[in-house]
Amino acid sequence: MSNAFIHPKARIGNNVTVGPFSYIAENVEIGDGTIIGPHVTILDYVKLGRNNKIYPGAVLGSTPQDVGFAGEETWLEIGDGNIIREFANMARGTIHGRGKTVMGNNNMLMSYSHVAHDCVIGNGTVIISYVGFAGFVEANDYATIGGKAVFHQFTRVGAYSMVSGASAVRKDVPPYALTGNNPVAFYKLNLVGLRRNGFTSEQISRIENIYRTLYDSGLNISDACERIERDFEESDEKRTILDFIKNSKRGIVPKISRFIHG
Repeated sequence: MSNAFIHPKARIGNNVTVGPFSYIAENVEIGDGTIIGPHVTILDYVKLGRNNKIYPGAVLGSTPQDVGFAGEETWLEIGDGNIIREFANMARGTIHGRGKTVMGNNNMLMSYSHVAHDCVIGNGTVIISYVGFAGFVEANDYATIGGKAVFHQFTRVGAYSMVSGASAVRKDVPPYALTGNNPVAFYKLNLVGLRRNGFTSEQISRIENIYRTLYDSGLNISDACERIERDFEESDEKRTILDFIKNSKRGIVPKISRFIHG
């Protein structure tokens, strides 16, 4: 740690490694077992959990790129077991939003990705290189985001879904979906991701039937949701999909018949 700058008031846990030429500001908390590589910058108002790995050039807690930001105390909170690769950047929140940007546990944020103010990233996500999250974007548990995908403010990505590389996301990506293109659209279920995460054939069949009603019944989304609520037996998958759509402010993505995988 001899060539690193660590503010004497920063709270550093046990068995933390800090590489040369890294900078750790005053209002920073780093949990046990975390590895900070060389040339990492951790600015004020950052909480890092345990056993994270931060690679060279990453910047955590950068000032929000928001013209209304006036230096208020806002935070970046990162959980446990995350991997943040080279030159990724995560901003703090704003007082006009949540007041914090949040990442859960066991995520991988790959090189040169940008996570803007007030974003929320769940658990177990994979965010591939050069992804750009505008402010207030949400990526739910076990979502996979392809490289160079870009996201409009306030868009959401549902659990266990996949967005292919170089997609432009302007509406919400529903749970369990495989999506892509510019603008992004629904193609089919993310079958590979679902199977990798232990979904049974019965669960996948339930999800497929729900999406047939959403996209292939000729009903608009509101009427399709009413039919699903009325006619489909209760299940975790049904509730996850309907709750996600109910809480959508930008609407969910349309369906396409031909998918160009990025």
